[in-house]
Amino acid sequence: MKNDFDPIYYAVILVPTESRELNKEVVAKHAEHLRELDADGKLVLAGPFTDHPTGMLILRGENKDEIKSIVDEDPPCSGRFQNLRDQNLADGKPDK
Repeated sequence: MKNDFDPIYYAVILVPTESRELNKEVVAKHAEHLRELDADGKLVLAGPFTDHPTGMLILRGENKDEIKSIVDEDPPCSGRFQNLRDQNLADGKPDK
């Protein structure tokens, strides 16, 4: 049972848009954003898939609104280089 102190883990799939291609500047800003999330304890895992042009973030947060805000602030998403797949976030707690 979840209490108010338990974080929830979210898997977020980032999909490239057809209209814009990532560049080095955006990737550098994305890396900095991920470093900040890691320092804040919000980032669990991040990386691209090797067999598909998408990437995944595993984030820790209080609720889906917080996670959506984190993703919306990520430079590839705020710059319209990437979108959330279907804008659905899968949540769940790992087994203890």
